[in-house]
Amino acid sequence: MSYVLRRVGQAVLVLALAYTAAYLLLAALPGDAVIARYGSPELGLTPEQIEAIRQSLGADQPLIVQYFRSIAGFLTGDFGYSVASGAAVSDLVATALPPTLTLAVLGLALAVFLAVTIAFTATYGAGRALRRVFRSIPPLFVSLPVFWIGIILIQVFSFRLGLVPVIGADPVQALILPVITLAIPIAAPLAQVLMRSIDEVREQPFVAVVRARGASTPWLLWRNVARNALLPTLTMAGLLFGELVGGAVVTETVFARAGIGQLTAQAVANRDTPVLLAVVVISTVAFVVINLIVDLLYPVLDARLRTAGRTRGGASAADETDAAERAVDERLDAEVGEPVGAATRGETR
Repeated sequence: MSYVLRRVGQAVLVLALAYTAAYLLLAALPGDAVIARYGSPELGLTPEQIEAIRQSLGADQPLIVQYFRSIAGFLTGDFGYSVASGAAVSDLVATALPPTLTLAVLGLALAVFLAVTIAFTATYGAGRALRRVFRSIPPLFVSLPVFWIGIILIQVFSFRLGLVPVIGADPVQALILPVITLAIPIAAPLAQVLMRSIDEVREQPFVAVVRARGASTPWLLWRNVARNALLPTLTMAGLLFGELVGGAVVTETVFARAGIGQLTAQAVANRDTPVLLAVVVISTVAFVVINLIVDLLYPVLDARLRTAGRTRGGASAADETDAAERAVDERLDAEVGEPVGAATRGETR
């Protein structure tokens, strides 16, 4: 329980710091959004009318007052009003968020699938040449800009091959190329971390013990190696979720999709500070929540962390190490079917 409370407290602190930093940075931007929107001579508004608009938006109050009012509004779901359109920011976000969430979830799922396929083929593929080819794919993917990937996919699959229509596409067809564009840059670092983790786990003594008991390569891969190698990859997936937001801005702009990305681009062009602040806060909340879930899943996936947590109260470091080794040995005994704990402890020491 203390582990959960500590992680939740850290998440709340990160949210507070991120909100404060975003608010101060947006407030420090030069210019005045109200003047930029309503100060045009074509509108014919008098200075008194413009000042009344500033008062209605609360832009005439001191910065510290606006800061605490915005915090109170965000806690109650009131994000304010758009300077550019006058619409409620919460309504704009509620309209733009579902398409972006669909794109982000599908992009992350495809990225994980690509990363697992590349990493396992690069480490257990048939033939050294095939493994070398797949090991060279992640560095290539990392070097490709998101906008360039989207343009190339449109040129090849829409204009050249005609497989995915650009105009008049149904909802499923409209998601194919954006999801691929978003997934490729995310899959590259995931595959790199997973390959490195697999290489490290394969060198562990318990893998040699399980192999000596007659375990086949597929059984060893999925039951032993993958289970331990996926833990660092899970952390990387949580960290990379933040890139999905930045990638969605570019991807939705390239493919002219309505969503948070397009809303952000319009807010930047119009200097719409309330909309930008809402997008930053929502992105931060999603990032922090995803990483909090990842942190809370670690003890569930790794028995050694649960054992260490139970013995941390008064046990020494050696006792924690022995407890972790016993947890691993018990899992090996259950999987292999024979007691191997003593042999494993002797070999690891």
